[in-house]
Amino acid sequence: MGRTLAYIGIGSNLGEPLKNGLEAVGRMGRLPGCRVTAVSPWYRSRPVGVEDQPWYVNGVARLETRLNAVDLLHALLGIEADMGRVRTERWGSRIIDLDLLLYGTACLQEKEITVPHPRMHLRRFVVVPLSDLDAMLVHPVLGRRIEEIRKDLEKDETQAIHPLDGI
Repeated sequence: MGRTLAYIGIGSNLGEPLKNGLEAVGRMGRLPGCRVTAVSPWYRSRPVGVEDQPWYVNGVARLETRLNAVDLLHALLGIEADMGRVRTERWGSRIIDLDLLLYGTACLQEKEITVPHPRMHLRRFVVVPLSDLDAMLVHPVLGRRIEEIRKDLEKDETQAIHPLDGI
């Protein structure tokens, strides 16, 4: 199997969120058949869904992988578990959250996996760092460039996102 470019959304708001994100990137790079080729700048963002929690640190990693999409998803869930993620409340605080945003140009909707991530185009904390990596990338379902989606989301002032200083 050849290599596929995958994009992984990274978020954390417990413990040391930036350190957690960087740790997750390091672990992704050590997955068999995977290589991290780029990481976006990091951002602080207001929580979505459950607002009574600390702000998040978010970024996106670009990964070259020989794993198929389901195996990559399982590997990401394994990293979350190894780092201490416990799933209790939907959209609640978490030590690490790794979302498979895009897997090449694949469009998959199965019991275990949906790619592209079904809400990625609605979330500024995903689209902004993804656009920093590959603004000309085309969303395989919407047929729109990520930079266009970013411009639309930047009009939404309810989705606060700020560059993380000092990195």
